[in-house]
Parts: sequence; structure tokens; C-alpha cells
Amino acid sequence: MQEFFFYVKMGLHHVLDLGAYDHILFLSALAVPFTFKNWKHVLVLATIFTVAHCTSLALSVYEVVTVDVGLIEFLIPVTILVTALFNFTYMFKEGVNIGELLHYVATGFFGLVHGFGFSNYFKMLMAEEEDKVTPLLGFATGIELSQVTIILIVLGIAFVVLDLLKVKRSIFIAAASILIIAITIPLLIATFPK
Repeated sequence: MQEFFFYVKMGLHHVLDLGAYDHILFLSALAVPFTFKNWKHVLVLATIFTVAHCTSLALSVYEVVTVDVGLIEFLIPVTILVTALFNFTYMFKEGVNIGELLHYVATGFFGLVHGFGFSNYFKMLMAEEEDKVTPLLGFATGIELSQVTIILIVLGIAFVVLDLLKVKRSIFIAAASILIIAITIPLLIATFPK
């Protein structure tokens, strides 16, 4: 059980690490178009992301799939950019029906990319481990808890901005998405394959 909680903490730290803020950016971009009214939809998206993230980790840990680290490092900011750009489709719609299936599939694919991005480090940590299931489950639990935390923070900010400050939803989505894009562009440039 102690080993499980070690990996839960690692999953929490992996997502909440401000030094490696790509997860925070991605989850923020994912949650920006939604409010507490849509919390179930956002939770489903975060869970899809977690499952895909851990699937690619497992595929890598068990050496089923090997990927080019440089390509993955570039694709991570691409996933953030695409998610932030997709937010503009929500600007003038109150519901979450715009390409819902597409949103789920894209989030799953993006989760695979982010999982491969962390796989080398995770494999080094697990090099001495015989049981790989417990670490993967603990890590997945930590990731999901941290993702829910970030999503709740973004939904809380949306509540303050939309309900208390009475900013138009379309302005909030556009401003937040543009900010995320502006932060992501230097990451794209820095990781662009040479």
C-alpha cells in the first residue's frame, strides 16, 4: 500500500508541477469552455485523458510501443494549441454538443501523446519494480486527482468571471484561450523538430 501511495503522490506531482506546466495548460484549455453546470462533461474528458495517458504509459513500460521522444515533445504543445483553438467553437453555443464525439476522441489521442511524453522518466523509476500494475494504478489515481483539482480551479475562475463579474461567456472563452495559445507558442518553437 505504501508503494501505491508513493505513485499516487508522483501522479499528483507530475500534473501539478509548475516547472512542467504543459499538463496544467492542457487541462485549463480543456476546461475553459465549461462551467459547473457542465462538470460531468469535463470530468468525462479528464477521465478519458487519464485513461489514455496511462494506456500509453503502460504500452511504453511493457515495451509494446516505442516512440520518438523529440516528436512527442513537439506534439504535446500541439495538443494544447489544438485544444485552445477548439474552444472557439464553444464561444457562441451554450451547450456542449459541438463535436462532442470529436472532442472525446481528440482528448483520448492527446492523452496518449502526453503519456508517451512521460514514459521514459516513468520507466527509469520502475526499472527495479517487478510489479508494474500497482505503480501504474497509483500513478493514474494521482493524475486523476490532480486533474480534478485543476479543473475545479478553472471552473471556479469561470464562476467568478462569468457569474460574479458578469463577463460574457464568449469573451471569457476567447481571452482564456488566447492566453493559453500565447503561453504555448514558445513551447512549440522550442520543441519544433530540427
